[in-house]
Amino acid sequence: MRRMKLLSVNLGAARAMSEAKVNGMTGIYKEPREAPVLVDVLGLTGDAVCDTKNHGGLDQAVYVYGAPDYAWWAVELGVELEPGTFGENLTIDGLESAVANVGDRLHIGEVLLEVTAPRIPCHVLARRMEDPQFVKKFRAAERPGLYCRVLQTGYVQAGQGVVYEPTPMPIVTILEMYREYYAPALDEATLRRFLSAPIAIRHRAAKLAKIATPGS
Repeated sequence: MRRMKLLSVNLGAARAMSEAKVNGMTGIYKEPREAPVLVDVLGLTGDAVCDTKNHGGLDQAVYVYGAPDYAWWAVELGVELEPGTFGENLTIDGLESAVANVGDRLHIGEVLLEVTAPRIPCHVLARRMEDPQFVKKFRAAERPGLYCRVLQTGYVQAGQGVVYEPTPMPIVTILEMYREYYAPALDEATLRRFLSAPIAIRHRAAKLAKIATPGS
């Protein structure tokens, strides 16, 4: 286990964005909150999830990002970024998403989170960063942050300790899953291994069905 610190708890209100094509609204603009915030099974109370087709839900209830990744971006972009810039709910000191595995757990007070997937960048993030090339930059950086599901609800507050518990039997690494999203084709054995990971995997199931069906 590794001990870390919760640096910031970030919530975002719904606001209009023309690039948010699902319904014209986004919750990506998040700001730190000082008071305790309730973490429910569907995420943080008071945090807007506007594109429910691609974000939110039980397997993407909480998005976390780490200070080491922010430090890397500060050098890359030449500017310091505030917590919540990438739309994460929790900013954690010592957390590097590239070395995480699906199934790792984060204990924050009474709250228990389980890592499910990397964040896949989209045009809304590019608009947030005011850089039309940022999706490509984010993909190439391979510092995607971590989506988590909530195994135990409760309150979180900036300054709390975080205990990071690696899964005892890694099945899929976050970087594997991240790279797989962009892979044009994968063999059946790899897809079946990915399907065993605890996450909503509709597009992976579709890929597997296609290559596993005779004559496809």
